[in-house]
Formats: sequence, C-alpha cells, structure tokens
Amino acid sequence: MENGPGRPPEVSDKEILHVFQQAGDPVLTASEIAGELDIGRRGLLSRLEQLETEGFLKSKKVGGRSTVWWYPGNTATKPVEPDQ
Repeated sequence: MENGPGRPPEVSDKEILHVFQQAGDPVLTASEIAGELDIGRRGLLSRLEQLETEGFLKSKKVGGRSTVWWYPGNTATKPVEPDQ
C-alpha cells in the first residue's frame, strides 16, 4: 500500500491481513478487526478500503449500515501477502 500524506501507519497491511488468517470466522467487521489491533475504527476502515482496492480483501454491505470483510486469496496452502 502506498503511503499518502500524513504520518506513516503504525499497523502494517500484513498485521491487518494476519487478523483474517487467524480468525475463526470467514468474515469480520471493522470493529472486530480493530479490537485485535492498535488502530481506530475510522482509520481501519480507510485501510480496509485500500486493501480492497488493491485486490486483497472483499466486502459486502449487510443490514442497514454494517459491512463485512473477508480475505478471499488466503488459503491454508497459498497465503497471499502484500508487500508491506
């Protein structure tokens, strides 16, 4: 992920994707992911959207305002990792 203006992220893309790799559920909410990392929900949403744009994650709106995220490229035999 290319860094834009502002301070560099303290949580790497690999750390975010690691949460998906270790999760017992196939889909996660931003709140569930943020609870595992030292990152605010709002900042995390931006990072999740960027990872989706880059093709690492997928998302789907469920219910009125909820979104779930999943890591479709990750399997037990072929983990997909970003450069960071």
